[in-house]
Amino acid sequence: MKKLILAAALTGAFVIPAFAQAEFYIVQDTATKKCTIVDKKPTVTTQTVVSPSGTIYKTRTEAEAGMKTVKVCTTN
Repeated sequence: MKKLILAAALTGAFVIPAFAQAEFYIVQDTATKKCTIVDKKPTVTTQTVVSPSGTIYKTRTEAEAGMKTVKVCTTN
């Protein structure tokens, strides 16, 4: 019984982080036109996702590189 509980706990320890993958979005504030990188998809109307085709980046570094290619972010 103890082995079963231990096995379940170890399995959970490896599976749970896989579900907690990070997501990064390039968003633009509609008032200031400033672009930023956020880790949650915006739900407010004052921010718009401006990454190409709504791209979701897996790392902040990818999002930073992507932000350099987004036209509305490089013109301001």
